[in-house]
Amino acid sequence: MRIFLSIVVIILVSCNQGHTEHENAFDVPLLTQNEKLRLSGEYDSLINLNRKYYELADRIDYQDGKALCYINLAELNISLENYQKSQILFDKAKRILADSKNNLHKARFYNVYGRFNFELRKVDKAFEYNHEALNCIKETSPSQIQKNLLFNIYLRQALYFIERKRDADALDNFQKARKLDNTGYSECAISDYIYMHKNMDSAYVYISMAYHKLEKQKRDDGIALYINTILGEYYLADGQYKEAEAAFKRSLEIDKKTRRIFAYYTKYIYNDLRSLYEKTRQKEKAYFYLKAYTEAKNKTNKALLNTINQDMESFTAETKEGAEKHKNKIQWVIFLSLATFSLLGIYSWRIVGQLRNRRKALKIESEELKSSMNDNTQNTLVELARKNDPEFLTYFKEGYPDFVKKLLEINPDLENSELTFCAMLKLHFTSKEIASYTLVQHRTVQQKKYRVRKKLNIPTETDIYKFLDHLD
Repeated sequence: MRIFLSIVVIILVSCNQGHTEHENAFDVPLLTQNEKLRLSGEYDSLINLNRKYYELADRIDYQDGKALCYINLAELNISLENYQKSQILFDKAKRILADSKNNLHKARFYNVYGRFNFELRKVDKAFEYNHEALNCIKETSPSQIQKNLLFNIYLRQALYFIERKRDADALDNFQKARKLDNTGYSECAISDYIYMHKNMDSAYVYISMAYHKLEKQKRDDGIALYINTILGEYYLADGQYKEAEAAFKRSLEIDKKTRRIFAYYTKYIYNDLRSLYEKTRQKEKAYFYLKAYTEAKNKTNKALLNTINQDMESFTAETKEGAEKHKNKIQWVIFLSLATFSLLGIYSWRIVGQLRNRRKALKIESEELKSSMNDNTQNTLVELARKNDPEFLTYFKEGYPDFVKKLLEINPDLENSELTFCAMLKLHFTSKEIASYTLVQHRTVQQKKYRVRKKLNIPTETDIYKFLDHLD
């Protein structure tokens, strides 16, 4: 028995040393350098870093290491709105981590995958995956990786609570994230959220703290981009137009350095400058930035996406190989099935049983296909809304025919612009998003909400989102 226990202890110690060795020699440097390069907007260096570590993981047969590389690159593609490539990379990481015992790695996956679903407007899924990340990280020992992951989990959790209109829970998670953050990012996020609720004094306190940390650390990365933009938006709302212009111009300078990774951010700065110059009645500048905003918003980034796809090829080549193997397996299965049916033709009762099972499988596949088609329809509608495409309402009516019909039953005099507005609320776009996509002021969106409430006889105490959710 003593010998047996000794062997067990040796095995456990050995396994723990191996885990620690990979964590210190692989996980920590990879994740630390990846985040630094991501925030700096250094696209080429980030790609090369993950390629180098992927090759190292392959040499030492560290499958979890490969998964971390896939997750890093999936996160990069989210920022570039290349969602199809992100999904491929997430699928590969998920297959590896299915057999993993490392809860830190799983927490990293669920946290970033939650963000991916949030970008696709699947808020419930995002909330679910982030909660799973929190459950995983609770089972890990304290470390720098755990601290960084916990910060991101709390931050994303706060954003998801905002979508669910749970203000107290959102602020609670923002404060939890703040305790783990010394960059100013959390204070900036809190300021942005408070500003949306028109508490300008508190918003200024938090954005000032964020900017103080930014100046002290002399950052010019993605965090600096975010802080300067929110600072500018605060000044704009407070009527301090010169200060707002200076902050937005600083954002543009940082944006030039970080744009290869934070490509989606440029259009928001242009829109803020457009709003600033409209308020100060500088029509030529307002028109210039309106045009720049529209071009940035509609830009397809084909050349950039082509480059990304080439860079990612080494990470996704085995997907194609796997597909070919799967295809060959299917062909063999079909061949063997036909041969089997020929030989066992006299046993008709077995064939009938097999056909029944097959019909059940087809029914399940049909339901899955239907669900997939619904997701595709949802994604198409979200993209059309973001582009303020005139075809949005037409496609929406096809996807939600009963919803539009019931709206018109309540009030037949609703105009197309009001139906479009209701459709965007049905998709749970926030007032800030609607204002951004339709190129109007936040105040205008609130006025539209009031008019729609009046036309649809929605009681003041009833949440307009819940009312529209239960309409069809």
